[in-house]
Amino acid sequence: MTAPPAQERSVLSLRAKDIVVGVADVRLAKDPGERLITYALGSCLGIVIHDPVAKVAGLLHAMLPDSSIDRAKAERNPAMFVDTGVPLLFRESYRLGARKERIVVKVAGGAHSGATEAEDTFQIGKRNLIMLRKLLWKNNVLLHAHDVGGCQTSRTLVVDVASGAVTVRSHGAESPL
Repeated sequence: MTAPPAQERSVLSLRAKDIVVGVADVRLAKDPGERLITYALGSCLGIVIHDPVAKVAGLLHAMLPDSSIDRAKAERNPAMFVDTGVPLLFRESYRLGARKERIVVKVAGGAHSGATEAEDTFQIGKRNLIMLRKLLWKNNVLLHAHDVGGCQTSRTLVVDVASGAVTVRSHGAESPL
C-alpha cells in the first residue's frame, strides 16, 4: 500500500525533521525544514512562539501553572510549570536570534477535566491559562491566537518553523491557529 499524495496527508503526519515535544518539555528550532509537535494537550498548555524575521520557533508543553508547589521540581525541570517554562522559552528564543517585539505567541490546551467546568475541582487548565496571561501582560507581550478550554479535550499542536504556521488537531479535525 502506498502513502497518499502529500496534499491528502494530514499536516500531523510525522516527517523526518519533526521534533516531538514531550510533556513538561520545551524545544526550539531554527532549521526551516523542521516542525515542532506536541501531543495530548488536555489541561496542559502548548505555548508556541515564533519570530518571523529570525525564523525561530519554540514550543513549551507546560503541565502546571505555579512552580511554588515544588521548587525542587521547578529547578530540575522548569518546563513543567507555566511560570518558569515561559521565561525559559523566551530566553532560549533570544539566544537563537529572536526579538521580543517580533514574537508571535499562540496557545492551545487548558481543557477542564470534569464533566462541566464547575466539576473540575483543581481547574488546572484554567489556572494554566491565567498564569500565562499574567506573564504575557506583565511583560507587555500579546497573545495572538488561542484554542483553549473545553471538556477533556485532547489537542495535538504542530508548528512549522519556517512560516510559524500552527495547526491544531482536536476531535479528529485539523484547523489553523
